[in-house]
Amino acid sequence: MSAIDQVFARCAEEGRAAFIPFLMAGDPDLASLPALLQALADGGADLIELGVPFSDPIADGPVNQRAATRALAAGTTLAGILEVISAQRDALGVPVVLFSYFNPIRARGIELFAEQASTSGVDGVLCVDLPPEEADEAYVPVLTKAGLDRVFLLAPTSTTDRMRAVGEHSSGFVYYVSRTGVTGERELLTKSLPKEVKRVRKRVELPVAVGFGISNPDQVAAVGKIADGVVVGSALVRIVEEGGPDVAEKLEARVRELSEPLRKKAKRRRG
Repeated sequence: MSAIDQVFARCAEEGRAAFIPFLMAGDPDLASLPALLQALADGGADLIELGVPFSDPIADGPVNQRAATRALAAGTTLAGILEVISAQRDALGVPVVLFSYFNPIRARGIELFAEQASTSGVDGVLCVDLPPEEADEAYVPVLTKAGLDRVFLLAPTSTTDRMRAVGEHSSGFVYYVSRTGVTGERELLTKSLPKEVKRVRKRVELPVAVGFGISNPDQVAAVGKIADGVVVGSALVRIVEEGGPDVAEKLEARVRELSEPLRKKAKRRRG
């Protein structure tokens, strides 16, 4: 059982969804990353998604795009990100999933990337723009051999065949995009989301984490009732963008606030 499997198993035993915050690595610079990662863990993260900055982030909304631009301008590299994870993974106490486009992985070489990521303490990889049908030979077997979970995306537009393919190629969990379009905060969740997640569950045996557009405690609570994991990104990336000497403290407080509905659910079940 991988570290990611253990997280979802523990959360299932507690009767709640896992809280999964996202940050862009290297925003505003790599020197800030250790404190920001620790803030996520201390605030209540069960699993951390860490973005690898890319120059053409087509799946990201304006907030995450700006974060990637700042990170690249600060000289952030994949090698530097892995060094930070290696130095901090044990202290964090929670698994780390790299959220990357395929180009940085391909440029490094899939085998070298997988070996270095695993050695650095990365637990899984979510490759945003790599469909499972193109991951058969050069990607999935290499990451599997390195002991890395492979996370693939599903969306409201995914066909039944795509759902089955994602289920077959993924491990750890499946990431369900709550709506079409790009990342970003939204005031309202899609009304059809419960039905859509139920449709995915019929075809995928892995835990289902839902992200895109989730930005407040009420939305976290709502998604936590229907999914195995709740992903919050842009709302946290915005805190880093606003900056300030107490950014880590603000980030930790916001993560604690956002994850509180899930912890309350676990407490009610124990009580």
